[in-house]
Amino acid sequence: MKIRPSAAAAACLAAAAIAMPAFALDYPARKPGLWEIQTGDGGKGQGHTMQQCIDAASDKSLREMGQGMGKEMCSKQELRLDGGKLVMDSVCKVGNATATSHAVMSGDFNSAYRMESKSSYNPPLMGRAEGTSVIEARWIGPCKADQKPGDMVMPNGMKMNVIDMMNNRPKRP
Repeated sequence: MKIRPSAAAAACLAAAAIAMPAFALDYPARKPGLWEIQTGDGGKGQGHTMQQCIDAASDKSLREMGQGMGKEMCSKQELRLDGGKLVMDSVCKVGNATATSHAVMSGDFNSAYRMESKSSYNPPLMGRAEGTSVIEARWIGPCKADQKPGDMVMPNGMKMNVIDMMNNRPKRP
């Protein structure tokens, strides 16, 4: 069964992947400007390409969003440096499933970075017991004149501001 995420789901996936939780060791900040982000499943299906405009404040907000999501959903979150790469291991609740993930992130965060992850789901999530994903991002220059930090342009051309979406979501009690 092939699962195709909606534009909003892809945006959330990309934002979460970009803004993974902060740990004792923190992620390097990305260079401000326009980033092209390609998401895929390790060559097994169709990927998506989107663009995201960031500045230092929006990049920090996205990392903090990931940290909050991690605290709510994950019983285990570990981040370590291994040979110049960031290695992340986590155990998180996704719906009724427990996702056990291992990800490796490399790059300089000024011009490009890459994240490869493998996850297993128990019980299977949407019919899948395992999944892989690859995210490749590259800095393509300054944000366009009609963009503000947090703007994400989806593969279908739809533009949304992830920061505004975060700020406008209902607060949990």
